[in-house]
Amino acid sequence: MSAGDVSAAGNAAASAESPHAEALARVYAALLARAGETLVELRLDATRRACELLGDIHTAAPAIMLTGTNGKTSTARMVDTLLTAHDLRVGRFTSPHLTRVTERISVDGEEVAIQDFVRVYDEIAPFLEIVDAQLAAEERAPLTFFEALTVLALAVFADAPVDVMVLEVGMGGEWDSTNVVDAQVCGFTAVGLDHQAFLGETPGEIARTKAGILDRNVDPSPAPAPFAVIAAQPEEDAAAALAEEVSRRGVTAWLEDQGFGLYERSLAVDGQLVSIRGIGGDYPELFLPLHGEHQAHNAAVALAIAEAFLTGGERPLGAEPVTDAFAAMTSPGRLEVLKAEPTILVDGAHNPAGAAVLAAAMEEAFDLTDTTAVLGMFADKDPHGVLEHVSRFADRVVVTQALSERAMDPEELAKAAREWFDPDDVTLAPTVKDALMRAIDLADLAESRSGDQARSGIVVTGSLLTVAEARVLLHRGDAS
Repeated sequence: MSAGDVSAAGNAAASAESPHAEALARVYAALLARAGETLVELRLDATRRACELLGDIHTAAPAIMLTGTNGKTSTARMVDTLLTAHDLRVGRFTSPHLTRVTERISVDGEEVAIQDFVRVYDEIAPFLEIVDAQLAAEERAPLTFFEALTVLALAVFADAPVDVMVLEVGMGGEWDSTNVVDAQVCGFTAVGLDHQAFLGETPGEIARTKAGILDRNVDPSPAPAPFAVIAAQPEEDAAAALAEEVSRRGVTAWLEDQGFGLYERSLAVDGQLVSIRGIGGDYPELFLPLHGEHQAHNAAVALAIAEAFLTGGERPLGAEPVTDAFAAMTSPGRLEVLKAEPTILVDGAHNPAGAAVLAAAMEEAFDLTDTTAVLGMFADKDPHGVLEHVSRFADRVVVTQALSERAMDPEELAKAAREWFDPDDVTLAPTVKDALMRAIDLADLAESRSGDQARSGIVVTGSLLTVAEARVLLHRGDAS
């Protein structure tokens, strides 16, 4: 998602009632004036310069880093919740945001207050300008949106201050701006194909780039090697690449289904019961209020990361804080139910792997007799790879275009959709609002035709931006 997506309009709409809205709009505009998140600079030194000028803010607290292709944000939120339950003050940095840019930075489990976001930005802005000037003198590009936002997040955490930072890598790992931090624990979710133009053409190449978070970039010689917690890898070459990178660096690593893992799972009302074998002990029958087997696996990875950070994996965590943390876990925009009748849920699946787990969760957890999908994607994504899985659970699809310059032309997306659905079951709507209204009409019509036993549903998917628009339209744009 580019920096302007879920855009200035979305930020203004979300914070229009705030007395600090004007200040937030000013800061966000300054960030948006920088190169967007799709215009990546393959470097660490620029972000490091800014951090050092600000008093080495990248070393202000121990850190946990998370990389991978799918599941990073959910897992980061889970790690945050687990550490908070153990009485630590946690700073969390994730991307992208759904509605407001402030959602990306969290302290104590809460989105950073707008006034703090603005105040800290104003404090660091002169130092960002110094680095920009140095880069210009070297005929190099100024700090990008994501580089500047990373510095801002680290400054917020130093200002708080926090006991631990949980950082989601923006893209890749080796040269991502978050990698100025030397993490104590590095987590890897499943690695697949995405952002090939920057990361590599195969899952193995992408995994090697992501393994760059294992490097020591602050003080390489005396710094201890981090712990690594690695989710099960569906791609063999990704698994092999991560194993080689871990071995080459002499890193202590735990692999899902070997050093830890999910050993039992059953459906429950509004979620699931999971039993996890951690790296330090067993945790039976935890209630997780999220849907989908993939979220159960994310939770297992998050628990192993928390164990590695808190105990080095040498002993189990307390049963009560783990139980409380699991019951409190949330993941906005990921298999999130927004409305009951008809059932409307949103999921930010934007690539084939994400769409595959969405389809599996729909089959397992939602007893719908008729489903309408609302689909809006970015132009650089794989529509057929996503539609293959959407067609597994949807009876029809309403194709639309999200508010982004990166959005795929809806005519092109509709053409692809007609290869997976009967042409009569493909509808084109110009905006997400129009698509949602059309989907509700189709769901009501299907339910009226099917009688009392019918249960219609709507799934909004294809990108987190499409999801974000739907959440605002359905008055759920206030979640962090």
